[in-house]
Amino acid sequence: MDEDDFEGTLVLEKLAAIDRVDEFFEAIDADDVRRAVALMREAEIDEETIAVVVEKIEAADGEP
Repeated sequence: MDEDDFEGTLVLEKLAAIDRVDEFFEAIDADDVRRAVALMREAEIDEETIAVVVEKIEAADGEP
């Protein structure tokens, strides 16, 4: 999972607004879902969207 999976999304826009995009992808790369969720909450992303992103992260786990 990489930035292309989120290109043009509200998730990236909101993370960029708080300058946390790199930290978000580092959390994903480290399989640190808890940290990714914390960053999305910090960016004031709604819980429904966070749930969808977590599903994507977990579905992509182990994929190159």
